[in-house]
Amino acid sequence: MPRLPERVAAWIFRLIADFLWLRQGRSVRRLQSNYARVLGCAPDDPRVRRLGRAGVRSYMRYWMEALRLPAMSRERILAGTVAHGDEIMFKYLDRGQGAVMALPHMGNWDLAGAWLVHKGHPFTTVMERLKPESLYERFVAYREGLGMEVLPLTRKEGGSAGAFGVLARRLREGRPVCLPADRDLTATGVEVDFFGARTRMAPGPALLSIQTGAPLIPAALWFEKDGWGVRIFDEIPVPEHGTRQEKVQIMTQAMARAFEKGIAEHLEDWHMMQRLWLDDLEPRPAPAGGAAEAAADPNPPASGT
Repeated sequence: MPRLPERVAAWIFRLIADFLWLRQGRSVRRLQSNYARVLGCAPDDPRVRRLGRAGVRSYMRYWMEALRLPAMSRERILAGTVAHGDEIMFKYLDRGQGAVMALPHMGNWDLAGAWLVHKGHPFTTVMERLKPESLYERFVAYREGLGMEVLPLTRKEGGSAGAFGVLARRLREGRPVCLPADRDLTATGVEVDFFGARTRMAPGPALLSIQTGAPLIPAALWFEKDGWGVRIFDEIPVPEHGTRQEKVQIMTQAMARAFEKGIAEHLEDWHMMQRLWLDDLEPRPAPAGGAAEAAADPNPPASGT
């Protein structure tokens, strides 16, 4: 794929995207349902179908670029990336202070990471342990080859991998930490309002900011015709008053509001193909002797896509 001319590769992946969209499989229908939530209309609205096609094309562009990114030049990445508000982030990073960057699953996460590395700021992130293990190891090697430090969220044999402590240490060392944060349907997720309905988002960004003093800075990513866009939002301050839990709630809700702005402006580049809102979740069967529990999607998206 790196040897193909970019226009030829893009044409091939658009054909694949259109085929997948025409099939209207489960992931495509879920993507369109999520878009309908954002637009406030029915899933069968013609606008949703059009956006669904654009969304699948955007998602396949991510994979096309993922195959080409290791061979992409530093000059191409820097020249092709247009950043808005990046001074908010660089005022910390350029003086050796860490920052917590929180992002939704938008645009080309890996290319934005390569851009940040080429700007002189290698960073640390996390990734869910995929199955089979060989697939996870290939993803880690790919991202480490781009200059990222990748930490597993769980150990190979199960259980927490202790990533939070390492992330906190990296922030204190002055490194940025970048975390996908628009979906966490586990019991530890923080319930927030998002486009008029309730969902849960990751508490990690707010917790890291509170514990280390590093600023929490949301961002959004999207595709331009021949490049990539990055928007850095204002820093989310730690509230002066309240319990730790209350502070996390307030900061995570503010993060969700920033995500709303970025997603609404570039909806087709939001690659959310899983259930997100709580009232979309399917209930689990009631365990023996107990009440039914609200389900979390068993296959959350891998970090950074």
